[in-house]
Amino acid sequence: MTHDRLLNLEERRTKYSVPALEKGLDVLEYLSDQAVPLTQAQLARALSRQAGEIFRMLACLESRGYLRREPTTGAYSLTLKLFELSRTHSPYEVLLKAAQPLMRGLAEDLRESCHLSVLHRERVLVLAQEESPKPFRLSVEVGSQHSPMHTTSGRVLLANMEPQDCEELLTHDLEWRREKPAARAQFLKRLAAIRARGYERSEGERFVGGLDIGVPVGSPGSSIKAALTIATLKEKSGPSLETMLPALKACADVIAVHAGLKPEEEARGATNPHSGPQV
Repeated sequence: MTHDRLLNLEERRTKYSVPALEKGLDVLEYLSDQAVPLTQAQLARALSRQAGEIFRMLACLESRGYLRREPTTGAYSLTLKLFELSRTHSPYEVLLKAAQPLMRGLAEDLRESCHLSVLHRERVLVLAQEESPKPFRLSVEVGSQHSPMHTTSGRVLLANMEPQDCEELLTHDLEWRREKPAARAQFLKRLAAIRARGYERSEGERFVGGLDIGVPVGSPGSSIKAALTIATLKEKSGPSLETMLPALKACADVIAVHAGLKPEEEARGATNPHSGPQV
């Protein structure tokens, strides 16, 4: 667990303390963050608890179906129950229903992976992904959370927020608070440029050879709810920006109309190859 996450953990424990509930949430959050099975002893050490302290909590979470215990190692891992609960009454259900078939068509046409992201609790949350049909492709885990400052999707979302909302979000971001004034000014200038041109493009941000292109889903301002991003490897034989960007924008426009995030007349000029000639 990172230093910042531990600090946040301690801060939460000191306010409105509900010890039993906190133990359970600490376990679930840490297992989600690590994404590998962990034993009772490993969890206790990571969460600064006594092993006996979390024994009953682990047994309860296992009996309720939130955790699975491996019979050979005794290590605990998350089941799909939390995911199932989140999907039952997901606030993004309409958006996902509109996006997934269109994203599938985009991935097949461009032969590139694409993913849909939103801002959730000051982090970028990946809601959906469609993988490229190519044998070598990039993949982003659905449900994973990332930095809004250091991802293409995050910058697209920040750039299309109302300025006061963007400022408020950034004030809660630890990475932003560590930046010097000059770096902050440069970042805000970058956001303004993204908003003006309507897309963000970044190379090698996560690793050498990576290329991300992202566009907003919705109208500028408060109705921007998501970012649609192509994640690919920079290849000489791959599609160019000139090929990918129009298709990406057209797909995002149709998703926005179908999800009720953009008036139909606003996107009427956009041709979508995946659901007929025009919106």
